[in-house]
Amino acid sequence: MDDAPRRTVPIKLDVPEERRGDLHQTKTQFLHCANRTSEWAWRYDDYCITSKSKAENALYGELREETDLTANLVQKGIRRAIEAVTGGVEKLKQGEKTSQPEFDSWSVVYDKRSATFNDDHATLSTPNGRVTCEYVLPPEDEREGTPFGRYYERDDWDASSATLQYDEQGDTFYLHVTLKNPDYVVDGTERQEASHDDETPENGVVLGVDLNVTGAFAVTSTGAFLGSADHLNHKRDQYEQRRGRLQQVGTRSAHLTIQSLGSRFSNWSLDWLHNRANDLIEEAQDADVDGIIFENLNHIRENIANGSKFQQWTYAKFMELVEYKVESTELFVDTVNPAYTSQRCSHCGFTHEDNRDDKQFACQSCGYEVNADYNAAKNIANRYCGYIHRGQKSRSGWANSQLALKSGTLNVNGDYTPTELLG
Repeated sequence: MDDAPRRTVPIKLDVPEERRGDLHQTKTQFLHCANRTSEWAWRYDDYCITSKSKAENALYGELREETDLTANLVQKGIRRAIEAVTGGVEKLKQGEKTSQPEFDSWSVVYDKRSATFNDDHATLSTPNGRVTCEYVLPPEDEREGTPFGRYYERDDWDASSATLQYDEQGDTFYLHVTLKNPDYVVDGTERQEASHDDETPENGVVLGVDLNVTGAFAVTSTGAFLGSADHLNHKRDQYEQRRGRLQQVGTRSAHLTIQSLGSRFSNWSLDWLHNRANDLIEEAQDADVDGIIFENLNHIRENIANGSKFQQWTYAKFMELVEYKVESTELFVDTVNPAYTSQRCSHCGFTHEDNRDDKQFACQSCGYEVNADYNAAKNIANRYCGYIHRGQKSRSGWANSQLALKSGTLNVNGDYTPTELLG
């Protein structure tokens, strides 16, 4: 049971004027998920449903279709409702009167998969991409006695989740960040925070993942090649060719066959992506990493040949499935800007367009030769490590981060640790 001490720090946000509507839209759709779940789970003449997994299995797909929220926010809406229904059931057991929970107050629940909590700003997921919100803080020399200074700025308190709220009277957004401190010592019956005056926060290890249109579908920084993008594209081409022939026929029977084919291909594609997501999570767990790092999806779309909507859907759905599946693990998912990850040498850092020739990477400076997708995966993880090294607050409060390799780990300074010394 996670009973680490917790503190909640309210932080006023400076939201760009053009993105305020995105936060309001997020709230509307989030509450829709909660209310739909509450309506489904609350049963007057039968047992109420208090299982989060049952609710997710029954409603997740529908709510994903009905909203534009990310997988994580839909799950949060479902879970918020189930928690309220569970509380209502407890009241009924105690003989108290209560009714189906309804959600109408302005609030959205975020965690580290749908938000990032940085030193001076947060990024929040919305139906229209992430919104960067600067913190409105007192001068640095006046923060020491505030909750922000006492908890948020300290390395031993980790931002684990937050609730976004809106003050209508002041037309202001506030982020109520929940922090916890798992490092404490037991003294009799009282808990005290452990002293870390002479220690630095533990390093984290991340797995870089390069997604591809040809060759292996996903390549990791540990050297795992998962699935065949060529096979996926071949199945898509077969479907398109048959659909084209049926469209030329033009009969009602042909139209119905097209619909049936489309449904079968869609189901096959989704099942294939589910299996690849499972493969990736298994690789991450075998490598004992903390997080899985992808390229930012918006940048990926810009680089996809001909802007194929199927390829865009494939990437987006795969990342969504991975984010959904890691909910039941200790892993997290994050993204980085992929600029030049395919041209940079992961061995020496030299960046040049001539370094890469299709699937082969040969550094023009140091001579390092390796599979190009594997090289890119290492660069993706290394870029995330660089963010932490430069002082960006990590998702787990790390001081530094390392990238997972086939035979060990490597930090941003180039220090290598072989697998046998990790443990």
